[in-house]
Amino acid sequence: MSDRQSDDGMGESTLNGNSRRHSVGRRGFISGTAATALTASLAGCGGVIGGTADESVVTMLLTPGTPADARRRYKPVQNLLNAEIDDAEFEMQVPTDYSAIRPALESEQAEIGMDDVTVLSKPDMMDIYGTTVTGGSAFYFSMMLVQPDSDIEERTDVEGKTWAFADRLSTSGSIFALYTLQEAGLDIGGAPKDDPVDFEGSWTDHDQALQRLAEGQADGATTWGGNGIPHIPEGTDLPDRVEENSSFLDTMGTETPEFKPIWWSFPIPKQPMYARSSWESDIKEEVGEVLRNSTQEKIEQHYPDDYNEEELPFTTLEDTSIDDYQPVIERMNAVGIDPSE
Repeated sequence: MSDRQSDDGMGESTLNGNSRRHSVGRRGFISGTAATALTASLAGCGGVIGGTADESVVTMLLTPGTPADARRRYKPVQNLLNAEIDDAEFEMQVPTDYSAIRPALESEQAEIGMDDVTVLSKPDMMDIYGTTVTGGSAFYFSMMLVQPDSDIEERTDVEGKTWAFADRLSTSGSIFALYTLQEAGLDIGGAPKDDPVDFEGSWTDHDQALQRLAEGQADGATTWGGNGIPHIPEGTDLPDRVEENSSFLDTMGTETPEFKPIWWSFPIPKQPMYARSSWESDIKEEVGEVLRNSTQEKIEQHYPDDYNEEELPFTTLEDTSIDDYQPVIERMNAVGIDPSE
């Protein structure tokens, strides 16, 4: 695998925090979060999230995406917690974007979250249960894809092109790609908040990014491995780090249209699961124990009817801390995002 597909200048991340540290300060970032807009930015909640006086109801905020798909994917986790923990009812809500999650936790309308963007924004407000493990791996990848016949072969070729990203604050769908384009010498302008200079960018979500690429509305797209690897033909040469750490290799060639990868990040710790520190409950620690002691065999017992195992985003948790997400913080800072704002 050529260097052009590597995260140039950076070592590989491990859950022991063994990574080369590299940070480039560029500009401040003003967060667009607003608690007053919380209700409107949450999907399918029927009002303010967690709007109940029943303290036995525990609200889990899933990673933003298609609400029906996210709920289905995490249904085994919800079923596991409801089966293992007495005197509590776990419900799932899906925000329409990442900016809605922190206000929901700060206003105590939810108890549990599972995205790195929010936990990095205010780590003292969260108690991390651990990092999700799927397919035996606690890592995933950011990747850049183009059409098979594209003349885009490396990062510098993105100059002057149109590029589709996921959510503006998505680690794999935006931040890591912007960072590596900046490292390659491209002017990313005010992205992800504003427009880049050396290329055109659009921000939607992971699925729509690939759709824009497929429909010719973009020359390339950035997404995460679980979404992009199925569109890579079987037999494609992959970097060693992807071969060793991706839990989605068995999905290669299962989706159309086919795309060509031109860049892969180093292994990124998968999303953490965490509880807000202000949640005072006898079951708070029990939740962590259930999640960390889960196994593939145990979670299989909680599949809904007709559940597709390839959808599963969780089998267990690996014990981690905020230190394991330091490389993500460094990249956020490098593209002008202050996670604390």
